[in-house]
Amino acid sequence: MSRVELGQLLLPLLDGTPPVHRACQRWRHGRATYRVPDEVIVPSHYEVAAIDDDATAKAFVLAHHYSSSFPSARFRIGLYRRGALVGIAVFSHPVQDRVLTRVFGPPATAAVELGRLTLLDSEKSNAETFFLGRAFDILRREGIRGVLSFSDPVPRTTADGTIIFPGHVGTCLQAHNATYLGRATPRTLRVLPNGTVLSDRAIVKIRSEEKGWRYASAILERHGAEHPSGDLSVWLDRWLPRLTRPLRHAGNHRYAWALHRSYRRFLVGGRPYPKQLERSIA
Repeated sequence: MSRVELGQLLLPLLDGTPPVHRACQRWRHGRATYRVPDEVIVPSHYEVAAIDDDATAKAFVLAHHYSSSFPSARFRIGLYRRGALVGIAVFSHPVQDRVLTRVFGPPATAAVELGRLTLLDSEKSNAETFFLGRAFDILRREGIRGVLSFSDPVPRTTADGTIIFPGHVGTCLQAHNATYLGRATPRTLRVLPNGTVLSDRAIVKIRSEEKGWRYASAILERHGAEHPSGDLSVWLDRWLPRLTRPLRHAGNHRYAWALHRSYRRFLVGGRPYPKQLERSIA
C-alpha cells in the first residue's frame, strides 16, 4: 500500500529541508499516515450520502481523528466504499457568525465551515477531492452557497515530545480549487499533555459555568485535575497552567469555495497557495 509513515514525512521538516507537502493525510485510531499523491480511486466503488444523526459521525471522528473532538454539526456526510463507512465530512457552524460573514457576508446560515474531514488510511489520495465534490453537491441542494475551511500548519507533540500531528497546509483543499484567503487571526493555544488543544470556547464555558462546562472540565480531569467544586474560575486558574502549555500560533490557513455563482464575488483576489509546514514543532 502506498502510504508514507509520519516519521518519514517529518524527516525533511526536522533537518531543515522543505517537507513533503503534496502527501495526503489520513487517519486511523488517532494516528496520522499519508498517501502518496496521484493515486486514483474507482468511483463506482463509492457512495456519498448524508448522515442524519450525530452519533454515527461523532463516533467515527472521535475514534480516528487526533483532535478527539467533534464540532457543532449542521451537515454530516459519509464516504462509503462498497457499503463500509471510510470517511466523514462534518460541515459545522462556528462559535461566532462573523467567521463566516466576514468572508461571505450575511446571512451566516447561507454558508458553513468544513469542521472535520476524516478519511481512513485505506483510501487513495484522490478520494478526498472525489468526496468533497459529491458532498458539495449535497450542500447545494440544501441551499448552502459558501464553504469555509481551515488547515493548521503547526505540528503538535505530546508532553514527552512524541509528534501526533505534523501540521498540514491544505493539500486536498488546494486540489479541489479552493480560494486561499491568507492566515486567520493569530492566537495562543492551550495544549494538553496528549498534544490536543483545550479550545478557547471550552475555557470560557468553564469560567462562566455555561451549558457544557461539565464536559469541558472533564477534559482537564482526565489529565489529572481534581473534580471541580466551588468557584470554577478559581479552579480553572489553578489547573489550566498545570495541565496545559501555551503555544503561540500564527493563525490557520483559510480557504473558501463559492457553491453558487452569486457568491463568487466574495472570493476575488485569492492569494498563492502555501506549500510548506511550519518549521517549529510545539
